[in-house]
Amino acid sequence: MINYTKKLDKAIRKAARAHEQAGQHRKGTDIPYIIHPFGVMIIAGSITNDEDTLIACLMHDVLEDVAASIFNESQMRQEFGDRVVSIVKDVTKDDSIEDWHKRSRAYLNHLEFNASDEAVIVSAADKIHNLLSILFDYDDEKVREDLWKRFSTNSSADQVWWYESILEVIEKRNAPQELCLTLSRQLDTLKSKLQTNANQFKEHKNHDEQ
Repeated sequence: MINYTKKLDKAIRKAARAHEQAGQHRKGTDIPYIIHPFGVMIIAGSITNDEDTLIACLMHDVLEDVAASIFNESQMRQEFGDRVVSIVKDVTKDDSIEDWHKRSRAYLNHLEFNASDEAVIVSAADKIHNLLSILFDYDDEKVREDLWKRFSTNSSADQVWWYESILEVIEKRNAPQELCLTLSRQLDTLKSKLQTNANQFKEHKNHDEQ
């Protein structure tokens, strides 16, 4: 159970303002971005009540996605301490690597061999919430056709690879079983939906050719 502290409330406000000032919404939607880090915190809160870990959940995308002029590492360190910054940096992709696949592999390598146990929890919760959002949107037929265009490679196969790779790493890192099982189930659901859609497309194509 999450212990709702004054510091945690402060982190929610800081994260919300940072993403709002950056003009960010969830990909392809008009949903305020804070929904995502708040959801990540709730998921992580099901297995830990460590305040710094929960704050890192709220701040996990700030260094990667928000301009330093809005909120930077120094401010985060001053507001929330070295441990929070360390966790956040462990789950921040290296934006100096332009290629999506190389950047993703660098993230996976760091997560497996260098990141803290707390960062593994944040990463797992982050991916669970992102995959939940993908599954929710995939069920909307109006959104499904353009869903993968939201992502850098425009590819459902790349997204499946990404989540399979994350799952493999967090299992190697002995992340809490609840998080591993949840991500595994979600990934199986996504792959099943993709296969069903591919089969339906193939059937329609065969029918049209007859």
